[in-house]
Amino acid sequence: MKLEEDRKILDKLKSKTWNEIKTNDSWAIFKIMAEFVSGYEKLSKIGPSVSIFGSARTKKDSPDYILAEEIAFKLTQNGYGVITGGGPGIMEAGNKGAHRGEGISVGLNIELPFEQHDNPYIDNDKSVDFDYFFVRKVMFVKYSQGFIVMPGGFGTLDELFEAITLIQTEKIGRFPIILVGTEFWSGLMDWIKGTLLKKYATISEENLELFRIVDTADQAVEHINKFYDKYSLKHNF
Repeated sequence: MKLEEDRKILDKLKSKTWNEIKTNDSWAIFKIMAEFVSGYEKLSKIGPSVSIFGSARTKKDSPDYILAEEIAFKLTQNGYGVITGGGPGIMEAGNKGAHRGEGISVGLNIELPFEQHDNPYIDNDKSVDFDYFFVRKVMFVKYSQGFIVMPGGFGTLDELFEAITLIQTEKIGRFPIILVGTEFWSGLMDWIKGTLLKKYATISEENLELFRIVDTADQAVEHINKFYDKYSLKHNF
């Protein structure tokens, strides 16, 4: 069934002329611009906020869901809003915690073929829809004072490593990146240290200082607060 669907898509692409492809690409620019404008207009008003990432598949009774909700709640009690991908799982937990704390709750939604749907804890005026992942990523980085990274899959890892790369290459200013869950992240950390750093030397020792691993909500929020005190930086008011 999947093979047949792939063939139909390929036949459809083959049937397009080069001029049709170029025309579609040109018109797509306007849609991309519209997503940037909409995102900038809504998110420029939210004040200091922290993004929470994690799996859309996390169940409501999972310890990770409960922990993400508690982290979001404590962030609001420290003056931060919460930004998530707007969907279920960890994203819902983040928005739920922000809603419970009566703080700003932002959802950057993306249209996907599975898993993604809006959760009910996003502020009515702070839900932004995207078709393009890269536009959505710009919004996460531009309007976040920190990243909280819960256990997740490829999408979570994508956001994590992109943020680290942008900071490492000095394309953006440094901000705190916090990985939650020693057990979940320990295997990846062993590979980063043993393979990337020691065996192949594709990263440097100081790159390991770009993120921190914690296990509790208090540790996560405390690290964000201490980060700005340590580096004499100000929240993005």
